[in-house]
Amino acid sequence: MAALVRIIGLDPGLRNTGWGIIEAQGNRLSYVADGAVHSDAEAPLAERLLQLHRQLTEVLDQYQPDEAAVEETFVNKDARATLKLGQARGVVMLVPAQRGLRVAEYAPNMVKKAVVGAGHAEKDQVKHMVKLLLPRAQMKTADSTDALAIAICHAHHRGAQTLERRLALG
Repeated sequence: MAALVRIIGLDPGLRNTGWGIIEAQGNRLSYVADGAVHSDAEAPLAERLLQLHRQLTEVLDQYQPDEAAVEETFVNKDARATLKLGQARGVVMLVPAQRGLRVAEYAPNMVKKAVVGAGHAEKDQVKHMVKLLLPRAQMKTADSTDALAIAICHAHHRGAQTLERRLALG
């Protein structure tokens, strides 16, 4: 029987970072929790990043995931916004890494393809499939729905990544 693995999916954002936690045992997926952490838009950038760090640390303390998956950042037309998102994404990757968790990264199209079957699926299609795959999911926010999709993507791809790492280590 396959081992039970608790996965946290993270959808980075400076104002709102979604998180979703599932458990995977072989092909069986089950919903654990989802939500979002927030930073104060009026606070200086360093304080906002610290707010995200503290809140994500609390989520990891509470749910004790085994692995983490983060959505890769796409490039915006606004360079400043892209830079700020990149800094928030750094915090989002740092928190699980500080705990020694493996942090996988997935492009948005890969997440959509893993969940819906098409890399250019609409948000409503992703939400619908997350609900089908995780019937108990609360999907508290659009960001946490995306985070659950990222966790599902990781559950589907984690075995292949483990094999690639073993082959690389020889």
